[in-house]
Amino acid sequence: MSTLRENEVNRKAGREDSPELVASLRQEIDRLQAAGSLFIPKDPGGWWHQYVCPHHHTELMFDDEAVCETVFACSYGCRVEGEAYRGAWLVFKHQSLARTALQSASVFVAEGDVKYAEISKEIIVGYARQFPLYPVHPEAQSWMLKGRAFHQALTEGIWSTTLIRAYLMLRDQGFPFEAEEQAALDVFFDLLATSMEEYRHIMIYDRNNPESNYTAWLNASLSCVYAARGEKEALQALIDGQGGFLHHLSIGVKPDQMEFEGSTYYHVFVLRAYLIAAEMAQRFQIDLYTLAGSEGQSLRGMLELLADLADDQGALPALHDGPLARGPYAREIAEIAEQGLVIYGITGLAPVLIEAYRQLHAVGEGEKQLEALLLLYGEGSRMAEAASPPRRSRLLPHAGFVIGRAEGNPLSLLADFGEHGGSHGHYDKLHLTLMHAGGTLTPDFGMVPYGSTMRRTWFAETASHNTVSLGGHSQAQHKGRCMRYDATDTMTSVWLQSTDAYAGSTMNRHLLLTSDWLLDWFQVELSGEEQSIEWWMHPVVEPEGASLSVKESYELRIAGAKHSDGEATSFTVVELPVTARYVPEAVVDAFGGAQLALSYTMVGVKGDTGIVSHTALVQPGDEVVAVETPGDSIDPSKALKALLHRRMGTHADFIHVYRAGEQVQMLRVAADTVSLSLPGSETVLVRLTAEQGLVVIESF
Repeated sequence: MSTLRENEVNRKAGREDSPELVASLRQEIDRLQAAGSLFIPKDPGGWWHQYVCPHHHTELMFDDEAVCETVFACSYGCRVEGEAYRGAWLVFKHQSLARTALQSASVFVAEGDVKYAEISKEIIVGYARQFPLYPVHPEAQSWMLKGRAFHQALTEGIWSTTLIRAYLMLRDQGFPFEAEEQAALDVFFDLLATSMEEYRHIMIYDRNNPESNYTAWLNASLSCVYAARGEKEALQALIDGQGGFLHHLSIGVKPDQMEFEGSTYYHVFVLRAYLIAAEMAQRFQIDLYTLAGSEGQSLRGMLELLADLADDQGALPALHDGPLARGPYAREIAEIAEQGLVIYGITGLAPVLIEAYRQLHAVGEGEKQLEALLLLYGEGSRMAEAASPPRRSRLLPHAGFVIGRAEGNPLSLLADFGEHGGSHGHYDKLHLTLMHAGGTLTPDFGMVPYGSTMRRTWFAETASHNTVSLGGHSQAQHKGRCMRYDATDTMTSVWLQSTDAYAGSTMNRHLLLTSDWLLDWFQVELSGEEQSIEWWMHPVVEPEGASLSVKESYELRIAGAKHSDGEATSFTVVELPVTARYVPEAVVDAFGGAQLALSYTMVGVKGDTGIVSHTALVQPGDEVVAVETPGDSIDPSKALKALLHRRMGTHADFIHVYRAGEQVQMLRVAADTVSLSLPGSETVLVRLTAEQGLVVIESF
C-alpha cells in the first residue's frame, strides 16, 4: 500500500463521519424509496447526448423519482417525445440507480444501518440478474462500441464501476450475499469482462487507438471486475500491458500533464477513470498513485494542472469539447478534487472543490456530497477552507496552452495555440480567455450535448471563440505555435503564431500582462486579396460606457468549417444579427486612431464586484459592431452580445488593453509602438518587436 493511500485510510479510521452529511444522503435515499423509483428498467439506455431540447438546445430535465417517462420537458416548457429521448432518459435513470446503490452502501458503512445495505444490494443484484437479458444494443450508432445496458460500451464501463464499487464496499463490511445472488453477480462479472476485454482489443489493435478515453474507462471497468474476483495477476497484466494503465498514462496524457485532446472535460473524465483503477489496484497493494508515465505523467500532475487552469473563483475552463457547467460534471470534479486534497494535499484544488459544490447547490444537490463521504468521508471538504498557494504563469508546450498571471493584477489569461484536439477539438487557435478575480470575462463557452445541431453550427466554430476569423469562415483544423514565452512574478509576455488557419495568412497574437494591465496586440497579414478580417470577443456581461450608433440590424453570415457527410462536403452556416455600431471617441493620434472605451462589471459568487475597463484602438477603416449571438452551452437560447472588431484589407492590427479599475488611455505613437497612460501620472511605451514581441521600452 502506498504511503499516500495508507495515510488517507488512517485518517478515515481515526475520526467520526459528519452526521449532517450522512443524514442528508440518507434522506435522499429515503425520498427515492418512498417515491417507488428504485425500480430497475427492463430496457437498456441509449445515448445521453440526445437528451437535449431541439428548440432551446438546453439539456432536458431529469426527475430521479420517476419510474418511467415517455414525455420529456425542458426548462422553458417544451415537451418532446421519441425513442431517442427515452433512450437518453434511460441512461440517466440507470446511472442514478447505480449512484443510489453506492450512496446506500456508503451510508451503511458510516452508520451501520442494515436497511441501507439491503437497498444497495437489491439494486446491485437486480442489475446482475437483468444484465444478461439486455441485448447487445441494436440501436447503437455504427461508430459506437456497443454495450448491453447502454448504446455505448463506454457508458456501460462507467456505470459498471459505480455498481462494483458499491458491491465491494458491502463485501468489505462482511455484508452477506446469498449463493444465488453471488451466482448472478458472477455471471454479470463474466459478461462484463468478456465485452470490456473484447472492446479493449478493438480499440488498441483493430482501431490502433489505445490513447482514447474509451480505453481508460474499459481499463477502469476491468480493474473493478478483477478486484471483485480477486484476480491480482489479471489486474497487474492490465496495468503493464499494451493500452494498460501505464501505457495509457504515457500516451493519453501529454508530458505537461494535459489529456491529449486538450479538453478539460476529457482530462477530468480520464483522470477519474485512472483514480478508480488506482483504488482497485490498492486492494492488492499495487501503488498507482505515485506511478509515472514515460515522460513524467502522473495523477498528481494531472490534478495540479486543474488547480492551475481554474479561474480565481475555482471554475474550470471549458477548453475544446465539454460542458461549461453541468450537475453530473460538477460531481465528477468534486470526486477527483476531494481525492486530490486528501491523498496528495494539493491545496490549490480547494477553490475547485468549493466551486463544484456551489454548482451542485445551484441545481439542488448542494447538500448531498456523496463524493465527500464515499472515499474520503468529508475530509477534503474541510480542507477546502485552507488557503491556496499563489499561482503563477505556466506554459504547456505539448498541450498548447499558456496561462498568464502577474502579482497584484486581478486579471489573468489563458490562451490556446496547440493541436486541434481531434474529434473533440475546436477551430479556435489563438483564442484568449480573459479572467478576473470575480470570474471569467471571456470564456470558451463549452459544448452543448452532441445531439444538438449547434455543436457544428456554432460552438466548435471560430466565430464563437475569442480569436480571429477571415471572410466569415472558420479556421482550418491546424496547430499554432508559441514563438516566445517569458514570465516573472510581475510580468508575462506571450507571442503566439498561426500560419495554417487560412491559406496565405499569418496571424500573431502578442500578449503582455503586467501587475497593472494587459495589452493584446493581434496582428494579421494576408498574402492574397483583401478579405474581411474579424476579431471576436465574447464577454459574459454586456459592455458599458461606449455610445452606440443604432441602425437597422442586418444579418452577418458566418460559415463554419467544412464537414464531410458521406461523399458530400459542405459548410455549416449561421446568420447573426448585427444590431449596432460602437462609436469611438474623436481621433487622438497621428495615425488617425480613435479610442473606444468600454467597461464590464464582474460579480463574484460571493457578491463582490469589480470593474474591468477595456480600451480598443479603432483605426481608419476599422468597424466595431455589436453582434447578437447564441448564449453559452448551458443555455444557448439566452442570447449574448459579442464585440466584432473588423476591417477589410490584407493587414490588420487589433490593439486592445484591459485593466481592473480605471481606464487606460492609449495612443499609437509609431507603427510599432503604443503609449499607455495610466490613471495618475505614469505613461508606458510598449513596442512590438520582431525578436521579442511586446516590450516595455520606457516608463515616465
